[in-house]
Amino acid sequence: MSTFELKTHQIGKTYSKPHFFILNKGLNSGKPLANPCPNCFVVTAETEEAKNTLFHLSMMLQIGGFYAYYLKGSVIPFISIDDCRNTLKKGLKSGDNIANQMQKHIKAVEVINRKEKELQNVIDKMAVLKVAYIRNCFKLMQTNEA
Repeated sequence: MSTFELKTHQIGKTYSKPHFFILNKGLNSGKPLANPCPNCFVVTAETEEAKNTLFHLSMMLQIGGFYAYYLKGSVIPFISIDDCRNTLKKGLKSGDNIANQMQKHIKAVEVINRKEKELQNVIDKMAVLKVAYIRNCFKLMQTNEA
C-alpha cells in the first residue's frame, strides 16, 4: 500500500517530496490540483509514481462523488482533512485488493485526461480562429462601404 501524508497547505511553503494539492472548499472539494490555492490540502508521497497514483485516484474519487458525501457547511461546503484522508485511504485499500485492475483504471483515466487536454487545446484554437474570421468579415464589410 502506498503511504502518503496529507496536511493543510500553508501559502508560500515549498515541498521537496513529490506532491500535489486537493481542493478542500466548495462543490469541487476533493479535486486534485497541480498548483496550490488558498483552500487546499497538500498530499506528499515517497515517489513520483505514488504521487501520480494518488493524484488520479483522488480525481476518480472526486468525479465519482465520493468526497461529496462528506461535505459540511451550508454556505460554503468543505471537506475535513480527516474525511479527505480516510476517503483516500479507502480508495487505496480497495485499489490494493484489486491492484492490477485499479492500475488499469488509473492508466485509462490518465490517457483520457491527456486526450481531454488535447481536445480542449483544439477547441481553444478553433475559438480564436472563429473570432479572426468574424473580425475579418467585418473589416471586409467596412472597406467595401468606403
